[in-house]
Amino acid sequence: MSLYDNILETIGNTPLVRLHQFEEAFDLKNQIYAKLESFNPGNNVKTRPAYQMISQLYKSKIMTKDSIIVEATSGNTGIGLAMMGAYFKNKTIIVMPEKVSKERIDLIKHYGGQVILTPAEQGIQGSKNKANELAENPLVVIPSQFENQENPRAHYLHTGKELLDDLPDIDYIFIGVGTGGTISGIGQYFNEHSSKTKIIAIEPSESQVLQGQAAHPHKIAGISPGFIPENYRSAYVDQVVSVSSEEAWKMTKCFVPLEAISIGISSGAALQAAVNYIKKEKIINKNIVVICPDSGEKYFSTGVFE
Repeated sequence: MSLYDNILETIGNTPLVRLHQFEEAFDLKNQIYAKLESFNPGNNVKTRPAYQMISQLYKSKIMTKDSIIVEATSGNTGIGLAMMGAYFKNKTIIVMPEKVSKERIDLIKHYGGQVILTPAEQGIQGSKNKANELAENPLVVIPSQFENQENPRAHYLHTGKELLDDLPDIDYIFIGVGTGGTISGIGQYFNEHSSKTKIIAIEPSESQVLQGQAAHPHKIAGISPGFIPENYRSAYVDQVVSVSSEEAWKMTKCFVPLEAISIGISSGAALQAAVNYIKKEKIINKNIVVICPDSGEKYFSTGVFE
């Protein structure tokens, strides 16, 4: 279908693409597929939960046209919520750590959102604290992506189903963990409909919070906020693996000339994690899916492609 009544109807049904050159370059001996979430409007995976959360807030009458959307985020959710604000005509304020890329800030403003930056050393928690201060205004509504169950529900209802519809025999799915929404929603869907599929969570080796270690700085934008989010449901995760920021950056850069597909840093992390896992576990002739949350355009200013 190529005729739509509005932009919201184009959310989801993103392509699942076989990575032939990637398989050959890394001698993987498996069928590797990338779920390219950059094909969503807003160009990233977070458009899905942004729409799910805002639409449900409207349906429950918590939000009205006078409401002000406020959210703490490292970037992509902010873009998705700014897009929803533009569509539903709600003022949107996104609170972000000052370390985020310039492109993310520019895109939020492009959709009409206002950006407030908090000290980098405070991380996402500093942004959450500032968002809570703004919530003293009775018009403010905080979607709360880390706790709002509509976040994983978006992926349970849609992303998981899309994957199984497109490729009924999936052995492994590699997913980076940020808010926990993507992996928990997909994980729940596969737990109920294809329990043989292994769900592999990815976090930075510098900050292995999911594996019980303390949080530390890392350079993989979009994953590992430094705490375990409420929306992360370990019951739907078969294994947690880690990948270094250096490895993720190298993969992000080298992948583009291999497949002519632009990816962001968290996608590079997921792809590298898949390579490491396949080789370590000596996996052969399996169908493996890697969730690629966004494309590379938002990361030019970081130096990852230099």
